[in-house]
Amino acid sequence: MELSGYATSGSERQLDATFAALADPSRRAILARLALGEASVMELAKPFSMSQPAISKHLKVLERAGLITRSRDAQRRPRRLEAKPLAEASGWLENYRQFWEGRFQRLDGLLDELKSDEINIKEKKRGRTKRSSTRR
Repeated sequence: MELSGYATSGSERQLDATFAALADPSRRAILARLALGEASVMELAKPFSMSQPAISKHLKVLERAGLITRSRDAQRRPRRLEAKPLAEASGWLENYRQFWEGRFQRLDGLLDELKSDEINIKEKKRGRTKRSSTRR
C-alpha cells in the first residue's frame, strides 16, 4: 500500500522542498522582492538586519528548492524568481481549498436547516400560547 502525500516521487519531494523554503519569513520576503525583478545578494540583503552569509544561506535553500535561479552578468550574479515550483504548490493547495469549500457549503446547509427548524419551533410555541390565552 502506498500512501499519498508522502515523498515518494520527485514532484512530491519538490513540493516538500518548496514548503520548507516558504516556512521562513525572511525567505518569503526575499521571494517577494524577487517578484519585482532580479537582484544581487547585496540588494537582497539591504532590507534585512542580517549578515551577507546569513542571506546567502537563505538563498541556497531557495535555490535548492528551485524557487530562484542564479545567473551571471559580468561581475554580478543576480538571482531571479522561478515561478514553476510556486505554481505547483498553489495547485496542490487548490485541491484542499476545494475540499474545505465543499465542507463549508455542507455546514452552511446544516446551519440553515437548524435555523429553519428553530424558527418553526418558535412559531409553534407562539401558536400554542395564543390559543391558550384565547380559551381563558
